Amino acid sequence: MIDYGLADKVALVTGASGGIGRAAALAFSRSGASVLVSDVNEEGGRETVSLIEKAGGKAVWQRCDVSRGDEVKAMVAAAVAAFGRLDCAFNNAGINSIAANEYEDEVWARSLSINLTGVMLCMREEAEVMLAQGGGAIVNTASINGLVGNPSQPGYTATKHGVVGLTRHGALRWAKAGIRVNAVCPGVIETPMTAPLIANPQMKQVIEGMTPMGRMGKAEEIAEAVVWLCSDASAFVTGHPLVIDGGATAI
Repeated sequence: MIDYGLADKVALVTGASGGIGRAAALAFSRSGASVLVSDVNEEGGRETVSLIEKAGGKAVWQRCDVSRGDEVKAMVAAAVAAFGRLDCAFNNAGINSIAANEYEDEVWARSLSINLTGVMLCMREEAEVMLAQGGGAIVNTASINGLVGNPSQPGYTATKHGVVGLTRHGALRWAKAGIRVNAVCPGVIETPMTAPLIANPQMKQVIEGMTPMGRMGKAEEIAEAVVWLCSDASAFVTGHPLVIDGGATAI
């Protein structure tokens, strides 16, 4: 893994109890950053903290439901209280209502509150700290479904399109203040979220067949891109939805 030179930096990761979020928290730590680990899953989140500490890194745990403004404010404050500043933020928490009818009122509202409102609330609080300290980098988790259509997931697709829009908004709003805002747009990645899909060998084969590279992505491959987007190696990159999909949207 590449060291992106984040020594003395502080990173915040939501949805960090597993999957892409955990992989990103570990990648931030390997590059030298202290990490605020957040999720609604306390057991998984504390396990992520333990993995970082066992590897010699620094991390703290803070539970946060990103759909609640008070909890988001407390999460960002906890990062500053623990480490003194906030340099990098990865707004990764989200849900995918694969088995549900997203046109149902409750399912639609939950998708919207977590996937879209949650990103907005995080950006708002993170930017306030970064503006006061003179800069920072924010990365949001969108999806290839934030760039193309999907006939079966209206809520997920709409919210991820919204995340791309919020990302571009933030990039323009804070560009001159030294805050860069980007998004990652993963294809189908092997994570706990996609486990129900790939549990069926035939479905897994179909998904792999839809990807020109012939396989699903790994959480660590998304994490590397996230840390790069938060590092000085991407100093002139902002407002960009970075597609990481094995060529799926190139078809």
